[in-house]
Amino acid sequence: MSKIAVIDYNMGNLSSVKNAFLKFDQSVDIVKEPELLKNYDKIVLPGVGAFGDAMSHLRENEMDIAIKEFVKSGRVLLGICLGMQLLFDRSEEFGSHIGLGLVPGDIKYFDSSKFPKRLKVPHMGWNKLFIQKDSPLFKGLDESFYLYFVHSYHAICDEKYIIGKTIYGYEFASAVQNENVFGFQPHPEKSHTDGLKIVENFIKL
Repeated sequence: MSKIAVIDYNMGNLSSVKNAFLKFDQSVDIVKEPELLKNYDKIVLPGVGAFGDAMSHLRENEMDIAIKEFVKSGRVLLGICLGMQLLFDRSEEFGSHIGLGLVPGDIKYFDSSKFPKRLKVPHMGWNKLFIQKDSPLFKGLDESFYLYFVHSYHAICDEKYIIGKTIYGYEFASAVQNENVFGFQPHPEKSHTDGLKIVENFIKL
């Protein structure tokens, strides 16, 4: 069985992520020390909150460097919600902030001028993810399925990195992949059967 680490960088409750893996009898370790990542086969970067604060926490003990080295080694990374956004080059959330640069692209605020009046920011609740490309994380899932979202910013990137899209006012990238790096804007760990299938597929990679 794979050794999986969930990175703790003081940005959110990690228990729901850990519990999702335990449903498949997969133990995970909550890891704060960057030097320990070398001991794992896969890592999960979760998170809720602000992009700039998150990157500051990752840089405090050089966890950002350890994550990049982990990915460079060919091992697998899954970013969830804020964790997905951190995979990108930069974000405009409360200023301009540099991300991990593992997926080329930017994080932008929802352009609510394009929304019907009934839609508000943040995007919160259940919405459909529409599969755009085959990915091992989608094995056993329908072409579209509901996941749980909570976010005000979304990724803008080249189509080649987009494996899933969602419509909220307009179409945006809700799941991405760049080789061994995966990212989901929604929360698979909070999304019942279909979300847990993504977790199970990640375990089986």
